[in-house]
Amino acid sequence: MSLSTLDWSFIAIFFIVSLVIGVLVSKQSGKSSSEFFLSGRNMPWWLLGISMVATTFSADTPNLVTDIVRKNGVSGNWVWWAFLLTGMLTVFVYARLWRRSGVLTDLEFYELRYSGKAAAFLRGFRALYLGVFFNIMVMATVCLAAIKIGGVLLGISPIQTLLIASIVTVAYSAIGGLRGIIITDFFQFGIAMIGTIWAAYVILNLPEVGGLTNLLAHENVSGKLNILPDFNDSKNLFALLIIPLAVQWWAVYYPGAEPGGGGYIAQRMLAAKDEKNAMGATLLFNIAHYALRPWPWIIIALASLIVFPDLESLKTAFPHVDASVINDDLAYSAMLTYLPHGLLGIVVASLIAAFMSTISTHLNWGSSYVVNDYYKRFRNPNATEAELVKVGRISTLVLMILAAAFALILQNALQAFNILLQIGAGTGLLFILRWFWWRINAYSELSAMVISFVVAIYLEVLHEKFGFAPMEGYAKLLTGVGVTTAGWLIVTFLTQPDSQETLLAFYKKIRPAKVGWKPVLEKAKGEDIGEKLANDGQLPLEILGMMIGCMTVYGALFATGYWLYSNTTAALIATAITVIGAFILFRIWNKLQLGTEELRHM
Repeated sequence: MSLSTLDWSFIAIFFIVSLVIGVLVSKQSGKSSSEFFLSGRNMPWWLLGISMVATTFSADTPNLVTDIVRKNGVSGNWVWWAFLLTGMLTVFVYARLWRRSGVLTDLEFYELRYSGKAAAFLRGFRALYLGVFFNIMVMATVCLAAIKIGGVLLGISPIQTLLIASIVTVAYSAIGGLRGIIITDFFQFGIAMIGTIWAAYVILNLPEVGGLTNLLAHENVSGKLNILPDFNDSKNLFALLIIPLAVQWWAVYYPGAEPGGGGYIAQRMLAAKDEKNAMGATLLFNIAHYALRPWPWIIIALASLIVFPDLESLKTAFPHVDASVINDDLAYSAMLTYLPHGLLGIVVASLIAAFMSTISTHLNWGSSYVVNDYYKRFRNPNATEAELVKVGRISTLVLMILAAAFALILQNALQAFNILLQIGAGTGLLFILRWFWWRINAYSELSAMVISFVVAIYLEVLHEKFGFAPMEGYAKLLTGVGVTTAGWLIVTFLTQPDSQETLLAFYKKIRPAKVGWKPVLEKAKGEDIGEKLANDGQLPLEILGMMIGCMTVYGALFATGYWLYSNTTAALIATAITVIGAFILFRIWNKLQLGTEELRHM
């Protein structure tokens, strides 16, 4: 596949604009670590929300969706659609709490919530564990997608792909900081969405596909269309729907869908102007992520089942691509080779945009951990702001090199997705409860992190080597959740709680509902806590908002699918649910904002 001069022109313009944005904001971003990592805490909700969506629109996401659809059908996407529950919980419960904390990174939270040396150790260790190890794994999956795109669309080697893709990304990330990344994300997201929707339309009308009606009727596709799994197939129903909705969303830590918020999502909320903008940004992100984007990817994935029905057809079509990276996720890039010149350049630019937006965010986020939660906290507490920005830029480069090296080991996006889910299995409930249950301490988090990692290594690497029969993916997940959750709960009750002083200071600053904090408040009798600080606040209304939010977004997701399937009755019902849900959500939103104003003026 060769790109025309027109194609390369679109790509060149995209690179130039991205670099110019980084250069234009470099002076402002270099003023301090707060500017470099949080853009001065003055970002509006719409810009932050688009930035979150752009980050999760990574180059590997269409590949992952294609892999899922080809293997498990449309309903297989519930392994990530279920995380909407986590997202809406963050919108209505945790966004305001994070913004209220005033920390620079979500790891700084540890020494706000916990006390003593254990809290300091936890902060430093997770800075390296999440900011370096875990973060590199996530970036490596994105780099793997870039390798496959480069191999199929450009015919270049993995190393060449990584060099080309990384240089500009590292340049504007290191120069422009979070402000440059957020502004560039807005530009990149527009390119990415235009390219994806246009590509889906063109591919749908290829002679090999023959339009939407022929696509849906084709024998390779018709059995893959169900939005919900077959309720008569108990195995798939359990693995694809019940486990994700009943367990996975609250029990598993996964970047971008952390229970209780966290990672780069928390970074965006902390960069917001205020609590209202933090909530608005996260709501926009969840609506766009789950309701707006999936169907163009799904259409292309379904079309690939006609053009490339199996892996052999992919190998035959792309003999120059390394056989070790040929899997179902390659089919997405393979379908893009059918696009005409001009559009191909825009789509390649959109994929580069997806890659750059995700990698740049992870580089800045990971670097913020290295700088604020390791270097400044433990290595050089007296470092000047200029030194902190310099270390941030150096760590950005190092993280990119390590992620690119690890990408050469991976084979497919779904493989990495499952490994990351397993490593985080069982830790999610802790992240949800630590805001509302005083008894959780630093040892709870340390034990959860260690146990989940050890269990994941055993299940993914050692289980079959010890002679045991292979386990289904959902069985591994349930095992990890059960063992890890039981482990950290036992450790919690066997260790001492944090000091009353730390717990009360946290309660006064964050102002969570009193449920779970009664022992702390009982000890604080006589102190001026404030009547409204010591009540259940708006938690019931927040939970209702989460439920209505999920209903609304799932309604929009289903409605889009059923309109595409020409299932008019189901489409009308889903559309009605979306409209009614949006109306109720608007009412809840206004009530929550009134409550926020009351607390702000206390």
